[in-house]
Amino acid sequence: MRDRGSRVRRWTATGFATVLALFTVFVLLDTFVIAHPYAAVAPEPTVDAAAPSGPITVAPAAPACGQTPESEPMTYTDSARAVSVLRYRVDSTDVYVADIQLSAPAYLTTAFAENTYGRNITATTSSIAEASGAILAVNGDFYGARRSGYVVRESQIYRDQAASAGQEDLAVMDDGTWTIIREGQASAADLVAQGAREVFSFGPGLVDRGRTIVDADTEVDRAQASNPRTAIAQVDISHYLFVVADGRTSASAGLNLAELGDFLVGCGAQTAYNLDGGGSSTMWFRGEVVNQPTDGRSHAERKVSDIVYV
Repeated sequence: MRDRGSRVRRWTATGFATVLALFTVFVLLDTFVIAHPYAAVAPEPTVDAAAPSGPITVAPAAPACGQTPESEPMTYTDSARAVSVLRYRVDSTDVYVADIQLSAPAYLTTAFAENTYGRNITATTSSIAEASGAILAVNGDFYGARRSGYVVRESQIYRDQAASAGQEDLAVMDDGTWTIIREGQASAADLVAQGAREVFSFGPGLVDRGRTIVDADTEVDRAQASNPRTAIAQVDISHYLFVVADGRTSASAGLNLAELGDFLVGCGAQTAYNLDGGGSSTMWFRGEVVNQPTDGRSHAERKVSDIVYV
């Protein structure tokens, strides 16, 4: 009888361990792999379908970042957009700067992977950009990597759960102004009621009123001090910068947030915000990835939840 009881206990323990292992695998797959679409999103209209408030009347200018660029400008101009992309060398790091002038602020917009808001729905920056008819794109805030933090796109609230009271977001308003806010100051509904068209939740804010607002000790959770970075900045109404810094390679060390903020101030930024970096950092221009995305192990684009583009 004792042998039989011992076998039953062993079988019970083995069965429990198996169920626990299977449950753990399911939780991991559900968290990181299994797609959970929550809302389909209609693609934004292309430039041809939209009505600009006024034509672009200036040629794309080289971004003035206080130093000599390492490359010749790559440019594009149509009736609504003027873009110039240059590469700079900053603190042993290749930094790509896109200077963007638009006929109306609404031409700076966003897209979700597969035109769907949800969890574990991802695609490369380049594939989302191509599907959106973009000319220029960078990776967004990768909202899908987190379960909290506001997500507002085209004035539609997709997630209204605050990450924390101190979480710094970027609110892009309908009138073209940009504001760095803390989620403890206003709900997502409050921001939309005040005119927010896009709200990004990654951070931190880098530049406010033309001054760097981070220091050498400021860092994103779990990030390295020197890292690949992606940032967006406003110089003036309808005048923007997309910036991507390479990193984690022998060719490019990467930047810390203070270095990135100071560089953006030198480029004329009045407001600037840090988006998802590391292996996500990607700049795509006219069908080509112009930087060198890497997660430190592989040299390829990471799939992300969303992009910012023109």
